[in-house]
Amino acid sequence: MCMIHRLLRGRAPLVAGLLLIHTACAPAPETASETAGGESSPATPLFAYVSPDPMGVNPFLIMGQTGIEQAAAKHGARTMVLESEDPTTRDENVRAAIAEGASLVLVLGFEFGDIVPRAAKEHPDVEFLIVDQCIDNPPPNVHCGVFKEYESGFLIGAAAASLSQTGHVGVIAAVDIPFLHRYTESFAQGARHIAPEIRVSTMWVGGENPFADPVRAKEQALAMAADGVDHILTAAAAGNFGVFEAAKQQGFKAFGIDVNQCPSAPEVVVENMIKRVDVVITEAIDAIMAGTSEQLLEYGLAGGGVGLVTLTSDDPASSQCRILDHPEVLDILRDLERQIIDGEILIPDPMFPAGRSLK
Repeated sequence: MCMIHRLLRGRAPLVAGLLLIHTACAPAPETASETAGGESSPATPLFAYVSPDPMGVNPFLIMGQTGIEQAAAKHGARTMVLESEDPTTRDENVRAAIAEGASLVLVLGFEFGDIVPRAAKEHPDVEFLIVDQCIDNPPPNVHCGVFKEYESGFLIGAAAASLSQTGHVGVIAAVDIPFLHRYTESFAQGARHIAPEIRVSTMWVGGENPFADPVRAKEQALAMAADGVDHILTAAAAGNFGVFEAAKQQGFKAFGIDVNQCPSAPEVVVENMIKRVDVVITEAIDAIMAGTSEQLLEYGLAGGGVGLVTLTSDDPASSQCRILDHPEVLDILRDLERQIIDGEILIPDPMFPAGRSLK
């Protein structure tokens, strides 16, 4: 049986708390190589994905699983998916993956900044891929796939300003950390590029579970709407759905992130910043398997790593995004996208305003 699902609760020796592991077999290669002594080659490699939180309906985390499965199928590997709940289980899940024989461990997000360096130094024969974040002075077996979210955030800000009737737009993000300023600050920059006098408000979900609190996100969106905000970018993961509910209730418009969220609320979602997490994972793993020495792989508008749904889709009409009702705004966004790619508009990275360095 190629697909195995195991639910472990607390009693497993390597994993504490609630842990969901998925293991799957990719198609076997057509031919199997042999060692010089005539013995079979080592067992099929194992690629492991450790999520920072339970995946649930979080599209960003689900794309991590899609990406690892696509890469495994391409390279004839098996996959293991381990869902974490807190810092303790993140660390234990990384170590569990290594103990299971993973030759490559994929993690998503900033939550593994202390975990991966330790594990990588202890296990130099295991390759590690961090997507959506990087670490300083990474060991040679650590690679990073990062996005230029600030490029697509600029475009969303420009769209919001172009469509605003009140002259007041806003952003709701999960938690006030440098990484999420790539959304908030670039949104404001794009809005002011179109309307220099526009008012831009920012609120942070915060609380105990900032990436999965739609109730708190909805409350903040309603507060923004009461203050006159008519277009809101929401970068709150599962909290986005709370913002969409508020938009339906109060009549303002919203922008989503990571994937096309227009179908979930087509009457209120205008456009979406998208990150092709699955594509970046497969491309980065291709490079790792080919023996690359590059440790920082960046993806922006130019490489298709980030973008807007209607500017990247082969069938924009099927997106259900309300921006399709405003072709004049789409023309503005296409021109801005070209200017960013050509270097005519320079957008600083809010995390690394002086430039990024791994040293």
